[in-house]
Amino acid sequence: MRIDKFLWSIRFYKTRSIAAEEIKKNRVSIGTSAVKSSKEVKEGDTIKIRKNQIDYKIKVIQIPKSRIGAKLVSLHIKDVTDKEQYELLKLRKMSQDYYRNKGEGRPTKKDRREMDDYVGNDVDSDFTDWDDFFGETGGDEENED
Repeated sequence: MRIDKFLWSIRFYKTRSIAAEEIKKNRVSIGTSAVKSSKEVKEGDTIKIRKNQIDYKIKVIQIPKSRIGAKLVSLHIKDVTDKEQYELLKLRKMSQDYYRNKGEGRPTKKDRREMDDYVGNDVDSDFTDWDDFFGETGGDEENED
């Protein structure tokens, strides 16, 4: 099976064209050598993939006939990625999950939605009853002459 089709079929990339593009950018290699999209994958090959600033290593156990379900991926590949790479990924996610503290800066759109949901969308309370200010005439007292 071609390597671009293999990476797509084991759900490493969402589409085959994305897999081919990543291979063209030399982000995929078998063993120590970079490969082309047409390179055949064999059982026992170790594939190194650079994705999201992480170096993944997978060992081919079995070649699937076509794209497989996510639960069946473990039957076809073995993940031999260094644990350090996953720790780097976890640290990056933690650093990106920073959210401003309460009271710092203007409210975001998300904050405004949450405030609206908390307060409620009572339309009647949003409008002032002008009849209380001007009486029954509605403020046209000057034009009555």
